[in-house]
Amino acid sequence: MTSTQLQTLLQDLYRDKVALRDRHVEGARHVSSYEFNNTYQYVINREDLHLSWVRNALADEGIAEPAAPAAIDVPGGKGDARQQAIAADDAQRLQAFIAAWTPRAEAMTQARHRKMLSLMLGEMREQQRFFEQVTAGRDDLLGRRHRNTGTGGGVMPVRWLE
Repeated sequence: MTSTQLQTLLQDLYRDKVALRDRHVEGARHVSSYEFNNTYQYVINREDLHLSWVRNALADEGIAEPAAPAAIDVPGGKGDARQQAIAADDAQRLQAFIAAWTPRAEAMTQARHRKMLSLMLGEMREQQRFFEQVTAGRDDLLGRRHRNTGTGGGVMPVRWLE
């Protein structure tokens, strides 16, 4: 793999990963179920870490971060049906990302970058299963709550409070 090919690959990876992460942030804004939203927060946290890995790889190679990609639309609808549509869409997007990037990871000749991408893809397979389980209505994705405890009716409409 030439230096130019590696540069293109890392920039493409960064753009694709940023687009997916931003899509999950936007999706989380419309998922009010406490358990499902917690799953989104977990996924977004891992994606932030993945992006830091790619940023470091870009910096190590002396490559500038590419411009932000176009936003990916969130499925419409209302209530539980919308939550299900968002999760199903996220599972499909992750599946497409994995299918597109697995052969590219295998073709990488730089071992450190290949391992980074391999680890990312493995975690993304787990995230895909989470979203498939959300679509199926499973609410014990990150653990089970004690009996007779509630969530207060959902989550707050913003991710952080200052």
